[in-house]
Amino acid sequence: MTTFPSRRSRPGRRRGHLIGTYGLLALTALLFLIFSLALPDTFPTLDNISAILSNQSIPAILALGATIPIVTGKFDLSIGYGLGFAHVVVLQLIVNSGWPWPLACLVVILGGAAFGTLNGVIVEFGQINSFIATLGTGSILYAFTGWITGGARIVPGAGGLPSAFTDLYNSKFLGLPVSAYYVLALAGALWLPLERLPLGRYMYVIGSNTRAAELVGIPTRRYSVYAFAGSGLIAGFAGVLLAAQQQIGNPSVGIDYLLPAFVGALLGSTAIKPGRANALGTVVAVAFLAVGLAGIGQLGADFWVIPLFNGAALLIAVGLAGYSARRRLRVGASPP
Repeated sequence: MTTFPSRRSRPGRRRGHLIGTYGLLALTALLFLIFSLALPDTFPTLDNISAILSNQSIPAILALGATIPIVTGKFDLSIGYGLGFAHVVVLQLIVNSGWPWPLACLVVILGGAAFGTLNGVIVEFGQINSFIATLGTGSILYAFTGWITGGARIVPGAGGLPSAFTDLYNSKFLGLPVSAYYVLALAGALWLPLERLPLGRYMYVIGSNTRAAELVGIPTRRYSVYAFAGSGLIAGFAGVLLAAQQQIGNPSVGIDYLLPAFVGALLGSTAIKPGRANALGTVVAVAFLAVGLAGIGQLGADFWVIPLFNGAALLIAVGLAGYSARRRLRVGASPP
């Protein structure tokens, strides 16, 4: 039998693997070092780190939600609209309808899961492209957001919101914002099923080759619906946290979070597990974006630099994700 030599040596492949796995993490550390040297009095401080963690927790949570459908090869463009809808509904229930805040939060989070399930059903059983289906349902959700609020902000009365509710986001634990712990807990909760349980393996197989997954007996439609339900649940949770953070209902706020969420999820597919979406990679990507945005913000960049940074990062993320996927296929196909 003729054997074909690998085009790259084993040390070369190992070096490439390490760069692909930890390159973005190292780049984040390098970026932090550069900004620390440029801004020694303000950047490498506990207050600044705490502010970065607090400001980026909701984008990080939403990015983790966006990661789940991407694992199955689908996209949920409704998560930004879902975040905005959940945000105003929970405030509407507490401020204007007088609901107890725990019940309002529970209903909104479960409602998010139900909406995500509906997205999955439309995509899988309606056979509609996930881009189009979730863009449509998201727009409908945005219309309901406007209908509920009348286009105006929801402002609490003189008594304000219950302190226990606002503490969901604004409190600290061990000197750091409690919202940062939500991100870590959620990342761990996603890492376990995606990397260690059959549920995650089935989703990755579906994302790699849906037809092959069907041939080996995996119920692809069911698991895709699970993925959308998961993203909807997390969008509802993120909306509750956004309400606790802002304490005012803004009907147009959700769209601002859509692009950062997808940048984080797609850029995350180039780290830790290069070539496929993964929870830890998403956290690393959001950390990279957070450090970059905080640094350029403190350097006095104009307002338009932030969308420029996010847009450029999205293009680079998509390019790197495609390259990583192709490289992973080549390595898998090469002889040992």
